[in-house]
Amino acid sequence: MQLPDAEILLTRLIGEIQPEISGSTALVGIYTGGVWLAERMHQSLGIRLPLGTLDVSFYRDDFDQIGLHPKVKPSDIPFEVEGSHIILVDDVLYTGRTIRAAINELFDYGRPASIRLATLVDRGGREMPITAQFVGATIVLPEEKMLALEQGNDGRLSLSLYNKNPVEQ
Repeated sequence: MQLPDAEILLTRLIGEIQPEISGSTALVGIYTGGVWLAERMHQSLGIRLPLGTLDVSFYRDDFDQIGLHPKVKPSDIPFEVEGSHIILVDDVLYTGRTIRAAINELFDYGRPASIRLATLVDRGGREMPITAQFVGATIVLPEEKMLALEQGNDGRLSLSLYNKNPVEQ
């Protein structure tokens, strides 16, 4: 399967979001891929409020099943959430569970005026009623496939497709 160019999708997302930016708009990226995207978007869009980052590991509803990721990063929301218009940024929207966890965590910081979602790729397969307002591309993938955003040493972003449960050989 030919995957779209992540850099082109990022440019498309920036173009979609640009008209929606106001002085009270903040970007919050979800680790890891969402933060990479949000950093680039924050710079390109010239957003006044500082960039926020979330690691939703402790907020996931499947925490007891999957455990703690070994590289948990601290969340950082360096702006007043109360009354802000937040654009939450993630790389791949799939079941909606990561986004639900991110929204729960954001509300621990205050009550935003609004939360909208920007995702590089919507791959369908929702388990929760979550939808993105800004989408780079929609791709239908089989359930056994995993789509991952990767960042090269030069900062360039790319998409890769993996089997969720690789068979040992």
